[in-house]
Amino acid sequence: MNLSLSHASELYNLTRPSLRDDREINIRGGFHPVVQVFSDDPFIPNDIVMDDETDILLITGPNMSGKSTYMRQLAITAIMAQIGSFVPAKEASIPIIDQLFTRIGASDDLISGKSTFMVEMLDANHAIKHATENSLILFDEIGRGTSTYDGMAIAQAIIEYIHEKIGAKTLFSTHYHELTSLEESLSRLKNVHVAAEEEGDAIKFHHLAKAGRADKSYGINVASLAHLPASLIRRSKKILSSLEKGEKDASQHTLFSIQEEEPQEKEDHQAIIDALERSNPDEMTPIEALTKLYELKNALKNED
Repeated sequence: MNLSLSHASELYNLTRPSLRDDREINIRGGFHPVVQVFSDDPFIPNDIVMDDETDILLITGPNMSGKSTYMRQLAITAIMAQIGSFVPAKEASIPIIDQLFTRIGASDDLISGKSTFMVEMLDANHAIKHATENSLILFDEIGRGTSTYDGMAIAQAIIEYIHEKIGAKTLFSTHYHELTSLEESLSRLKNVHVAAEEEGDAIKFHHLAKAGRADKSYGINVASLAHLPASLIRRSKKILSSLEKGEKDASQHTLFSIQEEEPQEKEDHQAIIDALERSNPDEMTPIEALTKLYELKNALKNED
């Protein structure tokens, strides 16, 4: 095993960590070695800094932005350091942890009849009952498996319990942006967000963790990346706008609103199909064919 670790350390430019007697975590230029090896894109390194005054990092940001990877790289760095390996970072000094508790990803237990939310609660309960101030806790979107208000209430109560009763170093990611206000009332909690920005209807992920809260969830932008129907995306934006304005009837006439948009979308598609059927490539010059192709492409773009 030592030979394998030595080979990996040289191959992937790992760094010798220093183990601390206090509880501070200071990782500079950290990365996830598995993601870096298998990803086609260059890995964006991140710092993870938790001084003696910080026990909890509350992480916000859109899906696919790298929140879970950010949490996992801390776990793998801590484990590698404690087995005597070099670690994936430019610089790393971390304390000895007595236990590591994680709840990352959504899963259910069909055999035992347990829902995703029940499994979440069981994992959270195990961590809360057994963690000490020398433990490391990683909770990814706890509370998402139930209604918004229930999930938010449970997530906040868990954060407060860890802050007041346990004191373990904790990374807690969430889409409940309302929880970021806890930084004002919990002295040992700091907000961190994974940066992203809109580019029209698209979204650009920077995969870079920064201090502070995320400004929005970008959920509809991510849905657009999955190529959901254009009418559905338009309707989502209208509903979101109504909800943000506090309108109570945002869900009124939902089905009819979508159905009203779809015939127009079908008409637009049919017009393009008719234009193609009227075209005769054998009678076109290369320039005329290229011009027609641009016209049809622009028609599709304007429809979206």
